[in-house]
Amino acid sequence: MLYHIRMDVHVPRDMDPAEFARLKAAEKTRAEALQREGKWRHLWRIAGAYANYSVFDVADHDELHAILGTLPLFPFMDIQVTPLARHPSAIAD
Repeated sequence: MLYHIRMDVHVPRDMDPAEFARLKAAEKTRAEALQREGKWRHLWRIAGAYANYSVFDVADHDELHAILGTLPLFPFMDIQVTPLARHPSAIAD
Protein backbone atom coordinates (compact mmCIF):
# COMPACT_ATOMS: atom_id res chain seq x y z
CA MET A 1 0.00 0.00 0.00
CA LEU A 2 1.15 3.51 -0.74
CA TYR A 3 0.80 6.31 1.79
CA HIS A 4 1.33 10.03 1.34
CA ILE A 5 2.60 11.49 4.59
CA ARG A 6 3.29 14.97 5.86
CA MET A 7 5.62 15.14 8.83
CA ASP A 8 6.02 18.40 10.74
CA VAL A 9 8.78 18.38 13.34
CA HIS A 10 8.41 20.49 16.51
CA VAL A 11 11.54 20.15 18.64
CA PRO A 12 11.41 21.91 22.02
CA ARG A 13 13.34 25.18 21.98
CA ASP A 14 15.16 24.21 25.16
CA MET A 15 16.47 20.90 23.80
CA ASP A 16 20.20 20.45 24.26
CA PRO A 17 21.86 21.28 20.91
CA ALA A 18 24.16 18.24 21.12
CA GLU A 19 21.19 15.93 21.72
CA PHE A 20 19.32 17.53 18.82
CA ALA A 21 22.34 17.01 16.54
CA ARG A 22 22.51 13.37 17.63
CA LEU A 23 18.81 12.85 16.90
CA LYS A 24 19.07 14.49 13.47
CA ALA A 25 22.02 12.27 12.54
CA ALA A 26 20.14 9.16 13.70
CA GLU A 27 17.04 10.31 11.77
CA LYS A 28 19.08 10.69 8.59
CA THR A 29 20.60 7.22 9.01
CA ARG A 30 17.16 5.65 9.56
CA ALA A 31 15.56 7.52 6.63
CA GLU A 32 18.35 6.44 4.29
CA ALA A 33 18.01 2.80 5.40
CA LEU A 34 14.24 2.85 4.80
CA GLN A 35 14.80 4.35 1.35
CA ARG A 36 17.32 1.63 0.46
CA GLU A 37 14.80 -1.00 1.63
CA GLY A 38 12.18 0.49 -0.71
CA LYS A 39 9.83 1.38 2.15
CA TRP A 40 10.36 5.18 1.98
CA ARG A 41 9.86 5.73 -1.75
CA HIS A 42 9.94 9.54 -1.97
CA LEU A 43 11.12 12.29 0.37
CA TRP A 44 10.66 16.02 -0.27
CA ARG A 45 11.48 18.94 2.01
CA ILE A 46 8.81 21.60 2.44
CA ALA A 47 10.49 24.94 1.78
CA GLY A 48 10.44 27.27 4.77
CA ALA A 49 9.35 24.63 7.29
CA TYR A 50 10.93 21.86 9.32
CA ALA A 51 8.67 19.38 7.55
CA ASN A 52 8.52 16.96 4.65
CA TYR A 53 6.18 15.21 2.27
CA SER A 54 6.94 11.54 1.80
CA VAL A 55 5.56 8.45 0.11
CA PHE A 56 5.86 5.11 1.90
CA ASP A 57 5.29 1.73 0.25
CA VAL A 58 4.43 -0.81 2.96
CA ALA A 59 2.20 -3.85 3.42
CA ASP A 60 -0.46 -2.23 5.60
CA HIS A 61 -1.36 0.38 8.23
CA ASP A 62 0.30 -1.62 10.98
CA GLU A 63 3.65 -1.76 9.17
CA LEU A 64 3.48 1.98 8.51
CA HIS A 65 2.76 2.67 12.17
CA ALA A 66 5.64 0.46 13.26
CA ILE A 67 8.07 2.14 10.86
CA LEU A 68 7.07 5.67 11.84
CA GLY A 69 7.60 4.74 15.48
CA THR A 70 11.24 3.87 14.73
CA LEU A 71 12.09 7.38 13.58
CA PRO A 72 14.28 9.10 16.17
CA LEU A 73 12.35 12.38 15.80
CA PHE A 74 8.94 10.63 15.99
CA PRO A 75 8.18 11.99 19.51
CA PHE A 76 8.40 15.52 18.09
CA MET A 77 6.33 14.97 14.92
CA ASP A 78 2.81 15.86 13.89
CA ILE A 79 2.02 13.32 11.16
CA GLN A 80 -0.81 13.35 8.61
CA VAL A 81 -1.32 10.12 6.68
CA THR A 82 -3.27 9.73 3.44
CA PRO A 83 -3.64 6.23 1.93
CA LEU A 84 -3.15 6.28 -1.84
CA ALA A 85 -4.62 4.12 -4.60
CA ARG A 86 -3.35 3.89 -8.16
CA HIS A 87 -5.39 5.97 -10.57
CA PRO A 88 -6.73 3.98 -13.55
CA SER A 89 -5.49 6.64 -15.98
CA ALA A 90 -1.92 6.73 -14.60
CA ILE A 91 0.67 5.57 -17.15
CA ALA A 92 3.58 5.21 -14.69
CA ASP A 93 4.21 4.02 -11.13
